Amino acid sequence: MTQSSTLATRAPELSGSALLDTSNNPTQLRITGDWTLAHYPSLRRQTAALRDGFSASTQVDLSQLGALDTAGASLLVELLGVERLRLLSVQSPNLPESSRALMQTIQTALCDYCEPLKDPEITVSMQLLERIGRAVDAVWQDTLQLLGFFGLILQTIVLNMARPKRWRTTSIIAHVEQIGLDAAPIVALLTFLVGAVVAFLGATVLRAFGATIFTVDLVAFSFLREFGVLLTAILMAGRTASAFTAQIGSMQANEEVDAIRTLGLSPTELLVVPRVLALLISLPILTFLAMICGIVGGGVVCALSLDISPAMFLSLIQANIGVQHFLVGMSKAPVFAFFIAAIGCLEGFKVSGSAESVGAHTTSSVVQSIFVVIVLDALAAMFFMELGW
Repeated sequence: MTQSSTLATRAPELSGSALLDTSNNPTQLRITGDWTLAHYPSLRRQTAALRDGFSASTQVDLSQLGALDTAGASLLVELLGVERLRLLSVQSPNLPESSRALMQTIQTALCDYCEPLKDPEITVSMQLLERIGRAVDAVWQDTLQLLGFFGLILQTIVLNMARPKRWRTTSIIAHVEQIGLDAAPIVALLTFLVGAVVAFLGATVLRAFGATIFTVDLVAFSFLREFGVLLTAILMAGRTASAFTAQIGSMQANEEVDAIRTLGLSPTELLVVPRVLALLISLPILTFLAMICGIVGGGVVCALSLDISPAMFLSLIQANIGVQHFLVGMSKAPVFAFFIAAIGCLEGFKVSGSAESVGAHTTSSVVQSIFVVIVLDALAAMFFMELGW
């Protein structure tokens, strides 16, 4: 048989319809034609118009129903309801078995379907409180984790003090070069410029009171106690803490840290302790350099703008500024160094394994280090003021 003869014997598709016959008593609803996806738009309009036009006593005739698919069966369910369509599918003898089976399948699926409950809406104030609570909990958990990491570092250092063979001198020297020597030019330039700015602003304000000579005390006092160590620590937080996080984070992402543990070595001893010791050595030296450069910057401004010679500048510092101010500034440097190195290394170990995670934790280490440095500096300033230093 040819293809043309096969197509000729195939029954033509008839558009389905739903007709409400009110001439009979009781009223009758006739379902005719093909209820398929091809006729879905017109069938949708008809069912929408007839949905409220008949009652439970209206008879439904399915004897002239043609082809039926899932789309048409879903419209019949919407029009007649699940229970009524179930009874009609059983009571209609002329209904094809395929249509009957499809109706029963859809009826079973709709009976088993439970509309999901909507989550209760949360007000803006509750959302704000929830976010604040989560942030506070995250800060608390990070603080506990950081304190535990401090203890692990101190424990490793103390255990290795009696075992000189386990000291990684080469690694410490390499990190000192990277952290301290390479950072010396930028620290010197930054503090020199800040010292010049402080001297210029101090001279501008004090000139109105005829006390420009005290610009020398202002520059020396501020750099010996605060600016020297604070600017250096902030610079190290941005430069060194991020480098530590990126280095250890890349190793964590490449599973090199797991390989170190597999070899029976301690990542804390191998990766963390050399970096901490290197920063403990470098930051006090850089702080001393920052104090000198800041005072030199202020001295240059005093010599050029206030006609204060370098010899007079140094004699005023020697006469008015006590050595305790220098000791106060230098005493902060090891504390800042330990916190910056520990935070940078800890954030590196938190990296999950992707480049995005490395970037996120690098940013987090810089922010945390700068925040901790400023908080510790404020607490130290209040402590030394109460002691009268």
